Amino acid sequence: MAWARRSSGKGRLGAGHAPLHDLVRKEIRAAIVEGRLKPGDRLVEDRLAEEFGVSRNPVREAIRALSSEGLVDVSSRRGAHVAHANMQEVREAIEIRALLEAHNARLAARHRTPQVLKRARAILEKGQAAISAGRGKSLNELNDQFHHALAEAGSNRLLSEVLSMLRVRSALLFSPADPERQKQNWDEHASILKAIIEGDEDRAARLAMEHVIGAGEAQLPGEGVRNGEG
Repeated sequence: MAWARRSSGKGRLGAGHAPLHDLVRKEIRAAIVEGRLKPGDRLVEDRLAEEFGVSRNPVREAIRALSSEGLVDVSSRRGAHVAHANMQEVREAIEIRALLEAHNARLAARHRTPQVLKRARAILEKGQAAISAGRGKSLNELNDQFHHALAEAGSNRLLSEVLSMLRVRSALLFSPADPERQKQNWDEHASILKAIIEGDEDRAARLAMEHVIGAGEAQLPGEGVRNGEG
């Protein structure tokens, strides 16, 4: 299975402490987001179980979770396969996400704590270092970590959960392969974090909204993404 990460061979997932199905889900999700698994590619339980060194049950649970996230389609005729993007749903997710990311950034600027800001800054520095070193493949996980840190700074658990779902729905658009767009994304992350650190709620909210809208428009040329205010 050429798409899989082979850090230590088969069976590597069994050594962790997280539930096996969650580890399998993360591995498959990363492969989809990074383009190692393409839309329409089949996900065969037996093969995945052998690759990851687990039984079929955690693979089945992982596929079920990915289906609920909109990344995998499951049918009785074709089985499980990587979903094709539904552009209407993606646009809707981006529109809602832009509004909610803006509100979360405002809350983060209001409720920020030194501990969370330190963690966000450390993730930002790792992302910038990866950009400089040309390690684009490592940015997907760092991007998730950065937004999770900002959500934690916002101190609204329900908002964080909704944003997590929306990020999954638009994950393919926010993991660009273009190095220039990757750099722009992380430059925008730096600007958002700076506004949060300085406690500038309005600027943090505006930059967060522009970040989401800009990324959506860059990946959906000619489609347009409304900002919910016009």
